[in-house]
Amino acid sequence: MEITSISNELVKQAVKLQQKKYRTQTKKFLLEGYKAIKEAYDYGIILETIFVEKQKINKYEFAKEKIIQTNSAVIKKISTTESAPDAVAVGIQKVFDKNILKSSKKVLLLESIKDVGNLGTIIRSSAAFGIDAIVLYGQTVDLYNPKCVRAAVGNLWKIPIVSIEDFNELKAEFKDYERIATLPKGEFFLKNYKPKYPLLIMFGSEADGLSEELENFSTGSVKIEMDKSVESLNLAASVAIILYQLS
Repeated sequence: MEITSISNELVKQAVKLQQKKYRTQTKKFLLEGYKAIKEAYDYGIILETIFVEKQKINKYEFAKEKIIQTNSAVIKKISTTESAPDAVAVGIQKVFDKNILKSSKKVLLLESIKDVGNLGTIIRSSAAFGIDAIVLYGQTVDLYNPKCVRAAVGNLWKIPIVSIEDFNELKAEFKDYERIATLPKGEFFLKNYKPKYPLLIMFGSEADGLSEELENFSTGSVKIEMDKSVESLNLAASVAIILYQLS
């Protein structure tokens, strides 16, 4: 199949996935570039279509039945990056059952994360340092935002990620866990903290940190020891440091 017009209906539908409301409605998302598309395919993500520039078709032979041959104008129209890749795919969002939490020993909770790049980077660190599952709590940004997908670098589907909005549900799910808040004035330095499992490690938003509700829900808190001249670290950096120490 070949499409060369940006006015084609399939192209228009793909472009709509740049917007959160259409990703939510359709449960689809965009993947840009060879690495993201190939890793998604290898991990069993359902790819609906792959728009590929004509001269790059051979690279995508692994999913040839999904390929739509096209040109740079169409790719640029669908892509969300300034330098458009040679291919953009439409994938089906992976939905994880919350029952996976019952067998998870080390769970990361992220509350009201606002930066999609941070979220993607945190997912990547979580895959690297042995997190069993991630819980998105509160008003966290869209997991399938194209920038988050890119920042996760192929790790978005390697860890179960679920959303919990109700505090009572959160309490019931993690009542038997050690629940550690990460705070600038935590009671333990990270280097002195000895975790108990199952463990829920909680991080708040970039600007506001953890809510009082989750601080009160915690069974303890930790802080990263660092030079007193530095007030704080970037959220993604803090998560990576703490997860590395816990691994």
